Amino acid sequence: MEAMEISRSGLDVEWRRLQVIAENIANMGTTRTADGGTYRARRLVSGPVEGFRQHLAAGRAGESLPARGVTVYDIAAITGATRQTFDPAHPHANEEGFVTVPSISQAEEMSLMIKTTRSYEANLVALAAAQQMYSSALQIGRQS
Repeated sequence: MEAMEISRSGLDVEWRRLQVIAENIANMGTTRTADGGTYRARRLVSGPVEGFRQHLAAGRAGESLPARGVTVYDIAAITGATRQTFDPAHPHANEEGFVTVPSISQAEEMSLMIKTTRSYEANLVALAAAQQMYSSALQIGRQS
């Protein structure tokens, strides 16, 4: 069942990444958050469940760690991801008439969304292949 668990963890991570991308797109024009600051674009940081150090230590001990998939480490705000636009009529404009808005590129977010969707689909295909292999192995076992 290891292959299915790895694919499932990939599905979970990519689904969460899609949610973060959607939040970024939805907040492109947000000038104030609940805490009063400007919304900052965020990125999901993911990686293997076991870190490189655990694999290295196991390798030195002559062992190998089984692959257990991926996990979300953090959802980090992108620093300095704001820009100023001139809109003196906006209620959040400063004395000079500038409003601080998130510096989010819709094209970049959509490209990342397509890439993430492809990764999600690849994990679905791998999960289906693993299910088919396990099913075939059960059929072979029944015939013996």
